[in-house]
Amino acid sequence: MLVVSSREFREKQAEYMDKLDGGEQIIIQRGKNKAYAITPVTEEDVYFSPQMIKRIKDSILQAEEGKTKKATNSEELKNFFKNL
Repeated sequence: MLVVSSREFREKQAEYMDKLDGGEQIIIQRGKNKAYAITPVTEEDVYFSPQMIKRIKDSILQAEEGKTKKATNSEELKNFFKNL
């Protein structure tokens, strides 16, 4: 694991990105009390994974088939979220 200052990271950004691509972990130190971990984004990090896309499509289908619940006031909405 490498620990570098934010200034050094800015100056040698391409070099450190190459190290990240090679599997190196990098911590960027900013001042005395702040630090940030830099890691490459992988397929597992994508917000809309295949499973999430399937859940969204299934939900749309349920709505189209009328398999929904309707809240007509704030109390019903509170109860709905309470029971999730």
